[in-house]
Amino acid sequence: MEIEITDKKNNQLFKRTEVHFIIKHKNQGTPNKAIMRNELAEALNAKKDQIIIDHVESSFGIQETKGYAKVYSSRKEAEDIERKHILKRNKVSESKPKKKEEKSSDQDTASEKKTEEKPVEEKKKEEA
Repeated sequence: MEIEITDKKNNQLFKRTEVHFIIKHKNQGTPNKAIMRNELAEALNAKKDQIIIDHVESSFGIQETKGYAKVYSSRKEAEDIERKHILKRNKVSESKPKKKEEKSSDQDTASEKKTEEKPVEEKKKEEA
């Protein structure tokens, strides 16, 4: 696999470098984004966490993939500027499991309801 940087532009407003690239992959399928990010990190001397691949495009019958990536100055800059679904697609953002927190709070309220709904006979036994 071979990577070629076709265009490189510095965007000072967003504190990033914007890169258009072509990956040539003979006798192989289209590489996944993790492999592309590793190749770009080596070619651009950047950390993998700072590289966000925006989109890639492959054509049928041609063993080349064209793409567009952004190299941020830091991971925090990338998380602040990029859209959430792009971060998730690049596996950069750490998604916090909200469902677990909601489930635990739901369980707490359910246990409270169970204690409140004890039959009258059991309450009398507990008091005695």
